[in-house]
Amino acid sequence: MSKVNVVEYSGTAIQLEAKTGLSVMQILRDNDIAGIIADCGGNLSCATCHVYVEESWLARLPPPDADERAMLECVLSPETNSRLSCQITVSDDLDGIILHIPEKQM
Repeated sequence: MSKVNVVEYSGTAIQLEAKTGLSVMQILRDNDIAGIIADCGGNLSCATCHVYVEESWLARLPPPDADERAMLECVLSPETNSRLSCQITVSDDLDGIILHIPEKQM
C-alpha cells in the first residue's frame, strides 16, 4: 500500500491508503474527495479528475501522452503541473505523492 496526500481546495489535507496498480482517480473517487467528479470513470474522455501535482513530484511521473495533453486543454484552470488523475497509476515510487484539487472541474 502507498499513501496519496490530497489537499482539497479548502486547504484541508487528507492522507489516503492507495493500493498499488490502481489509478489515483479511483482512489480519490472511492474516498469521496470533494471536487473529483470522474464522469468517464477513467476512460480519458472528460477531464473531470483534474489535479495539480505538487512540483516536487512531477519528475517521478511519466509525461502526459498526446491524449491526456488534449484533454488537459479542456480543464478550467490549467497549470504546468496539471494532470488527469486517471492517468496516474499508484506505485511504490509515488508513495506519498501530494496532489491539490482545483476549485472547479469543467
